[in-house]
Amino acid sequence: MPLYNFKTIKVVPTGKDFIDIVLSRTQRQTPTVVHNGWAITRIRSFYMRKVKYTQSNWGEKLTQILDDFPKVDDIHPFYADLLNVLYDKDHFKLALGQLNMARNLIGKVAQDYVRLLKYGDSLYRCKQLKRAALGRMCTIMKKQTASLAYLEQVRQHMSRLPSIDPNTRTLLVCGYPNVGKSSFMNKITRADVDVQPYAFTTKSLFIGHMDYKYLRWQVIDTPGILDRPLEERNTIEMQSVTALAHLRAAVLYIVDISEQCGYTIAQQAALFHSIKPLFASKPLLVVANKTDAASLEALSPEDQAILRELVVEAAKTSAGAGVVLDAEALAREANLQKMSTLTEEGVMDVKQLACDRLLASRVEMKLQGKRVKDITNRIHVAQPQSRDGSGGAAEPSSARPTCIPASVLAKRAAATSGAMPSQPALDAEETELQLQERLGGAGVYSADLRKRWQLANPGWKYDIAPEIIEGHNIADFIDPDIEAKLAALEAEEDALAAASEGIDMDLDELTPEEMELLSQIKDRRRVLVAAHRRRKSAANNNPVMPRGRDVERNINTDEMKKSLDWMGYNTEKAVSRARGQSRLGRKRTRSEGPAGMDVDGVADGDVDMEPPKKRIHSSKSRSMSRGRALSIAEPGAGKGFRDASQRNKAVKISDKAMRKRGKQARRGEGDRHIPDLKPKHLLTGKRGKGKTDRR
Repeated sequence: MPLYNFKTIKVVPTGKDFIDIVLSRTQRQTPTVVHNGWAITRIRSFYMRKVKYTQSNWGEKLTQILDDFPKVDDIHPFYADLLNVLYDKDHFKLALGQLNMARNLIGKVAQDYVRLLKYGDSLYRCKQLKRAALGRMCTIMKKQTASLAYLEQVRQHMSRLPSIDPNTRTLLVCGYPNVGKSSFMNKITRADVDVQPYAFTTKSLFIGHMDYKYLRWQVIDTPGILDRPLEERNTIEMQSVTALAHLRAAVLYIVDISEQCGYTIAQQAALFHSIKPLFASKPLLVVANKTDAASLEALSPEDQAILRELVVEAAKTSAGAGVVLDAEALAREANLQKMSTLTEEGVMDVKQLACDRLLASRVEMKLQGKRVKDITNRIHVAQPQSRDGSGGAAEPSSARPTCIPASVLAKRAAATSGAMPSQPALDAEETELQLQERLGGAGVYSADLRKRWQLANPGWKYDIAPEIIEGHNIADFIDPDIEAKLAALEAEEDALAAASEGIDMDLDELTPEEMELLSQIKDRRRVLVAAHRRRKSAANNNPVMPRGRDVERNINTDEMKKSLDWMGYNTEKAVSRARGQSRLGRKRTRSEGPAGMDVDGVADGDVDMEPPKKRIHSSKSRSMSRGRALSIAEPGAGKGFRDASQRNKAVKISDKAMRKRGKQARRGEGDRHIPDLKPKHLLTGKRGKGKTDRR
């Protein structure tokens, strides 16, 4: 996981854009209208809020920029020196310091002008103080335009830097330009670095990743380095020097023995000696590349001697200062590695050797640390003791033969003696795959899941499992002769259907009485179909009295008789009919009411309806059609009215209640809408030039 992620740094706006962002946000997030009649204290707080909100916006934006950019003194030395090489550490610190100073100045300006606004004595003075405060803040930020532009360029470049973890396992490839560093990295990692036949193709650090021994490794390809003083090296070369100086990695120094890179072996050796201090206490390998173009045996004796000297110096440098290697260790470590990135010969050997040396170096370094002693003191490694010696639990020289079950020994003896010639030692059970191939193959064979069930009685495996609902077996409620009865019923239906074939009724043969009876049957059928469709559309939504509504059983025939008597109805037939149905059982029927509508539970003639005596209009100013519609209509059963006069009285009360709502343009009793007499989107907005003095 990378130590720093520079891609999360937010974009740094320019000075002009910065001012527009903050001022537009202040305009949108704070009130913009001062109304007539406001007290001076409210006017002061109005403009103080604008000044404080603008200052907080500047502070938030600048704080985010200062927090996003890394602090040079707080990050890893590798990144600190890399920032110094790429962007000039002093210039970087100066730009961040100027933004920090601007943030402090804006805070002081806001504090001073808020103090002045507390003593503003008029709307004009408060407004001018607010204007001056925002103007001074914008002037301060205009002076930071150069710093903001520089930081934006730095942010863009840092977002393109590779994510390098300075503390993980790393292989560092270095050497002269065009010696094969990028080709080696492309071979051992999943990276795709550009490779060209000219020098300085790689101008920055490139990183690739690989896996070795189930561990993640990073490989860094550095730009080429020339043999010249440190002061004369450019930015491209200094990136390689920075990586060599600060990363704990295994260094692979690539040497082009074919000299196709344009530099002789002596020049490459001179570069090695000039940067040798950067290799101290690091695993170092000298790798001879391009062996496909020139072999080591074809080199001159002088070049071979230079390469042997390089290998010895690399072994001594890896051991560290003050460590003297004996002849055996020097012979083991001082080996020149050969490879060819073109034919990939020796590439994997070089990779494995470098990784193994780095792992050994990291383990040795951890063992030399202070934390190892604390950990080893808390660890106890149990060593098994010999059970045959004096310190063991068993007797000395006690034999411990292998334990073999007696049944196995008996089978082995029987098989050896030939007592079971036809039976194998172990019965081979036919597998599911063999069964599938024998019984039709895949798609035809269905595996038997019940054959391995372990039941008290093996004969129960293929019994049909009973279907239990609410603790009852459904099979107990099925007539065992249902199949025979069903067959007999179907046979009877077939016989009736056969007997009715060829019978066609002729309407001309019917008598008038039969024709009238037929028409009544059709009408009755039409009524039943219509009623059924009506009930189906209403989803049988009939009013039903719930049991919980009448717990004490007070709703009975006597209560119904009292209620209908009070309304003025004759209840003799209704009561007798209700009592007769309660004894004989109700029939779920619907009868037509007096107005041609169906009334539940009330038959024709059960209730004597008194006709209205006179026609009463609900209002003198009401139209005749309205009065006729309300006064002529009879109060049907179930409406709660005793007669037409009582119903018209209710209509008058309703009309009187509607007058107030009609004057207020209400749609009904539930209309709570409050009209907006001055819509804000039509009466507010941005004003033109010269129109802001009244704000």
